[in-house]
Amino acid sequence: MQHIPPKKTLRIALVGDYNHDIVAHQAIPLAIDDAAAVLEVTADYDWLATSEITSNEDLVGYDAIWVVPGSPYKNARGAFTAIKYARENAVPFLGTCGGFQHALIEYARNVLGWEDAAHAETENEGRMVISPLACALVDQTGPIELRPNTLIARAYGRNEIEEAYRCSFGVSPDFARELESGDLRVTGWDEEGEIRAVELVTHPFFVATLFQHERGALAGRPVPLVQAMLRAAGE
Repeated sequence: MQHIPPKKTLRIALVGDYNHDIVAHQAIPLAIDDAAAVLEVTADYDWLATSEITSNEDLVGYDAIWVVPGSPYKNARGAFTAIKYARENAVPFLGTCGGFQHALIEYARNVLGWEDAAHAETENEGRMVISPLACALVDQTGPIELRPNTLIARAYGRNEIEEAYRCSFGVSPDFARELESGDLRVTGWDEEGEIRAVELVTHPFFVATLFQHERGALAGRPVPLVQAMLRAAGE
Protein backbone atom coordinates (compact mmCIF):
# COMPACT_ATOMS: atom_id res chain seq x y z
CA MET A 1 0.00 0.00 0.00
CA GLN A 2 1.43 3.33 -1.08
CA HIS A 3 2.18 5.77 1.75
CA ILE A 4 0.93 9.26 1.01
CA PRO A 5 3.17 11.85 2.68
CA PRO A 6 1.43 14.62 4.61
CA LYS A 7 0.77 17.86 2.78
CA LYS A 8 3.28 20.62 3.40
CA THR A 9 1.13 23.48 2.08
CA LEU A 10 -2.40 23.81 3.42
CA ARG A 11 -5.29 25.99 2.31
CA ILE A 12 -7.62 27.09 5.10
CA ALA A 13 -11.00 28.76 4.53
CA LEU A 14 -11.90 31.25 7.27
CA VAL A 15 -15.65 31.65 6.94
CA GLY A 16 -16.98 34.84 8.50
CA ASP A 17 -17.30 38.56 7.91
CA TYR A 18 -13.86 39.97 8.67
CA ASN A 19 -13.80 42.90 11.09
CA HIS A 20 -10.48 44.11 12.48
CA ASP A 21 -12.24 45.30 15.66
CA ILE A 22 -13.21 41.72 16.59
CA VAL A 23 -10.52 40.42 18.95
CA ALA A 24 -10.85 36.84 17.68
CA HIS A 25 -10.25 38.03 14.11
CA GLN A 26 -6.99 39.65 15.22
CA ALA A 27 -5.97 36.40 16.94
CA ILE A 28 -6.82 33.89 14.20
CA PRO A 29 -3.92 34.65 11.79
CA LEU A 30 -1.48 34.52 14.71
CA ALA A 31 -2.91 31.18 15.87
CA ILE A 32 -2.62 29.68 12.37
CA ASP A 33 0.90 31.00 11.79
CA ASP A 34 2.07 29.69 15.16
CA ALA A 35 0.51 26.26 14.61
CA ALA A 36 1.98 26.05 11.10
CA ALA A 37 5.44 26.89 12.45
CA VAL A 38 5.17 24.16 15.10
CA LEU A 39 4.08 21.60 12.51
CA GLU A 40 6.59 22.86 9.92
CA VAL A 41 3.96 23.42 7.25
CA THR A 42 2.82 26.41 5.24
CA ALA A 43 -0.77 27.42 5.95
CA ASP A 44 -2.37 29.86 3.54
CA TYR A 45 -5.74 31.18 4.63
CA ASP A 46 -8.52 33.04 2.84
CA TRP A 47 -11.20 35.05 4.60
CA LEU A 48 -14.47 34.11 2.91
CA ALA A 49 -17.25 36.56 3.66
CA THR A 50 -20.51 34.72 4.27
CA SER A 51 -22.10 36.65 1.40
CA GLU A 52 -19.47 35.20 -0.98
CA ILE A 53 -20.45 31.58 -0.28
CA THR A 54 -23.37 30.64 -2.49
CA SER A 55 -22.59 26.99 -3.25
CA ASN A 56 -20.20 24.12 -2.49
CA GLU A 57 -18.08 25.23 -5.45
CA ASP A 58 -16.86 28.17 -3.38
CA LEU A 59 -15.28 25.72 -0.89
CA VAL A 60 -13.64 23.18 -3.17
CA GLY A 61 -9.87 22.92 -2.76
CA TYR A 62 -9.63 23.92 0.89
CA ASP A 63 -7.92 21.50 3.26
CA ALA A 64 -9.83 22.78 6.31
CA ILE A 65 -12.75 25.07 7.07
CA TRP A 66 -12.97 27.28 10.15
CA VAL A 67 -16.26 29.09 10.79
CA VAL A 68 -15.06 31.99 12.92
CA PRO A 69 -16.70 34.27 15.53
CA GLY A 70 -18.64 37.36 14.55
CA SER A 71 -22.30 36.42 14.41
CA PRO A 72 -24.92 37.34 13.46
CA TYR A 73 -23.32 36.71 10.08
CA LYS A 74 -24.35 38.90 7.16
CA ASN A 75 -25.45 35.77 5.30
CA ALA A 76 -26.12 32.87 7.67
CA ARG A 77 -26.85 30.64 4.68
CA GLY A 78 -23.21 30.97 3.61
CA ALA A 79 -22.04 29.78 7.03
CA PHE A 80 -24.47 26.84 6.94
CA THR A 81 -23.28 25.89 3.43
CA ALA A 82 -19.67 25.79 4.67
CA ILE A 83 -20.53 23.71 7.75
CA LYS A 84 -22.60 21.21 5.77
CA TYR A 85 -19.89 20.91 3.11
CA ALA A 86 -17.23 20.19 5.75
CA ARG A 87 -19.49 17.72 7.57
CA GLU A 88 -20.51 15.76 4.46
CA ASN A 89 -17.10 15.74 2.75
CA ALA A 90 -14.86 14.85 5.72
CA VAL A 91 -13.07 18.22 5.50
CA PRO A 92 -11.43 19.11 8.84
CA PHE A 93 -13.71 21.64 10.53
CA LEU A 94 -13.37 24.05 13.41
CA GLY A 95 -16.18 26.27 14.68
CA THR A 96 -15.72 28.86 17.40
CA CYS A 97 -18.40 30.95 19.13
CA GLY A 98 -20.78 31.79 16.26
CA GLY A 99 -19.30 28.85 14.35
CA PHE A 100 -20.20 26.56 17.25
CA GLN A 101 -23.74 27.91 17.38
CA HIS A 102 -24.31 27.54 13.64
CA ALA A 103 -22.75 24.04 13.54
CA LEU A 104 -25.38 22.92 16.06
CA ILE A 105 -28.21 24.47 14.04
CA GLU A 106 -26.93 22.90 10.80
CA TYR A 107 -26.81 19.49 12.49
CA ALA A 108 -30.29 19.96 13.94
CA ARG A 109 -31.76 20.89 10.56
CA ASN A 110 -29.97 18.49 8.25
CA VAL A 111 -29.27 15.45 10.44
CA LEU A 112 -31.97 15.46 13.13
CA GLY A 113 -34.71 16.80 10.88
CA TRP A 114 -35.47 19.92 12.93
CA GLU A 115 -36.33 21.96 9.83
CA ASP A 116 -37.37 24.90 12.01
CA ALA A 117 -34.18 24.89 14.13
CA ALA A 118 -33.49 28.49 15.04
CA HIS A 119 -31.09 30.96 16.70
CA ALA A 120 -32.72 33.24 19.26
CA GLU A 121 -30.37 36.12 18.37
CA THR A 122 -31.88 36.46 14.88
CA GLU A 123 -35.16 34.52 14.91
CA ASN A 124 -38.25 34.54 17.11
CA GLU A 125 -40.05 31.54 15.57
CA GLY A 126 -39.09 27.87 15.37
CA ARG A 127 -37.42 25.46 17.76
CA MET A 128 -34.59 27.25 19.49
CA VAL A 129 -31.29 25.38 19.31
CA ILE A 130 -29.40 28.47 20.48
CA SER A 131 -30.91 30.59 23.26
CA PRO A 132 -29.70 33.43 25.51
CA LEU A 133 -27.27 32.42 28.23
CA ALA A 134 -28.47 32.94 31.80
CA CYS A 135 -25.29 35.00 32.27
CA ALA A 136 -23.60 36.61 29.27
CA LEU A 137 -19.98 35.52 28.83
CA VAL A 138 -18.49 38.69 27.40
CA ASP A 139 -14.73 38.71 27.91
CA GLN A 140 -15.12 36.11 30.66
CA THR A 141 -12.65 33.31 31.30
CA GLY A 142 -13.64 30.06 32.95
CA PRO A 143 -12.76 26.40 33.50
CA ILE A 144 -13.94 23.71 31.10
CA GLU A 145 -13.98 19.97 31.71
CA LEU A 146 -13.24 17.83 28.65
CA ARG A 147 -14.49 14.33 27.92
CA PRO A 148 -11.41 12.03 28.01
CA ASN A 149 -10.11 10.36 24.84
CA THR A 150 -11.77 12.85 22.48
CA LEU A 151 -10.26 14.98 19.73
CA ILE A 152 -10.33 18.05 21.94
CA ALA A 153 -8.87 16.33 25.02
CA ARG A 154 -6.09 14.78 22.92
CA ALA A 155 -5.34 18.18 21.37
CA TYR A 156 -4.93 19.80 24.78
CA GLY A 157 -3.30 16.78 26.37
CA ARG A 158 -5.44 17.13 29.49
CA ASN A 159 -9.06 16.99 30.63
CA GLU A 160 -9.36 20.37 32.34
CA ILE A 161 -8.67 23.68 30.63
CA GLU A 162 -9.44 27.38 31.05
CA GLU A 163 -10.47 29.53 28.10
CA ALA A 164 -12.07 32.88 27.25
CA TYR A 165 -15.51 33.66 25.86
CA ARG A 166 -17.26 36.57 24.18
CA CYS A 167 -20.87 35.54 23.74
CA SER A 168 -24.40 35.92 25.03
CA PHE A 169 -25.97 32.80 23.48
CA GLY A 170 -25.49 29.08 24.07
CA VAL A 171 -27.19 25.70 23.67
CA SER A 172 -30.87 25.66 24.64
CA PRO A 173 -31.90 23.09 27.28
CA ASP A 174 -34.30 21.42 24.80
CA PHE A 175 -31.55 20.86 22.27
CA ALA A 176 -29.03 19.79 24.91
CA ARG A 177 -31.21 16.74 25.57
CA GLU A 178 -31.16 15.84 21.86
CA LEU A 179 -27.36 15.63 21.93
CA GLU A 180 -27.36 12.71 24.36
CA SER A 181 -28.03 10.13 21.64
CA GLY A 182 -26.43 11.06 18.32
CA ASP A 183 -23.15 11.34 16.47
CA LEU A 184 -22.60 14.96 17.53
CA ARG A 185 -21.33 14.43 21.08
CA VAL A 186 -20.82 16.88 23.89
CA THR A 187 -17.11 16.88 24.74
CA GLY A 188 -16.75 19.95 26.99
CA TRP A 189 -18.74 21.44 29.88
CA ASP A 190 -18.41 24.39 32.23
CA GLU A 191 -18.67 24.10 36.03
CA GLU A 192 -22.48 24.19 35.85
CA GLY A 193 -22.60 21.39 33.29
CA GLU A 194 -23.47 23.75 30.42
CA ILE A 195 -22.31 22.59 26.97
CA ARG A 196 -19.14 24.32 25.80
CA ALA A 197 -17.72 21.95 23.14
CA VAL A 198 -18.98 19.30 20.72
CA GLU A 199 -17.45 17.00 18.13
CA LEU A 200 -18.78 14.71 15.42
CA VAL A 201 -17.65 11.15 16.11
CA THR A 202 -18.25 9.97 12.52
CA HIS A 203 -15.87 12.58 11.07
CA PRO A 204 -12.03 12.70 10.97
CA PHE A 205 -11.97 16.16 12.63
CA PHE A 206 -15.12 18.17 13.36
CA VAL A 207 -14.82 20.20 16.57
CA ALA A 208 -16.77 23.26 17.70
CA THR A 209 -16.42 25.31 20.89
CA LEU A 210 -18.42 28.15 22.37
CA PHE A 211 -15.19 29.54 23.84
CA GLN A 212 -12.67 31.41 21.69
CA HIS A 213 -9.49 29.39 22.24
CA GLU A 214 -7.78 31.30 19.40
CA ARG A 215 -7.50 34.35 21.66
CA GLY A 216 -4.61 32.63 23.44
CA ALA A 217 -2.43 33.48 20.43
CA LEU A 218 -2.65 37.19 21.33
CA ALA A 219 -0.90 36.35 24.60
CA GLY A 220 1.72 34.27 22.78
CA ARG A 221 0.26 30.94 23.87
CA PRO A 222 0.02 27.96 21.48
CA VAL A 223 -3.52 27.12 20.36
CA PRO A 224 -3.87 23.31 20.55
CA LEU A 225 -7.06 22.98 18.51
CA VAL A 226 -5.61 24.95 15.61
CA GLN A 227 -2.56 22.68 15.63
CA ALA A 228 -4.91 19.67 15.65
CA MET A 229 -6.94 21.09 12.75
CA LEU A 230 -3.82 21.71 10.64
CA ARG A 231 -2.50 18.26 11.46
CA ALA A 232 -5.80 16.72 10.31
CA ALA A 233 -5.76 18.89 7.20
CA GLY A 234 -2.28 17.68 6.30
CA GLU A 235 -3.33 14.08 6.54
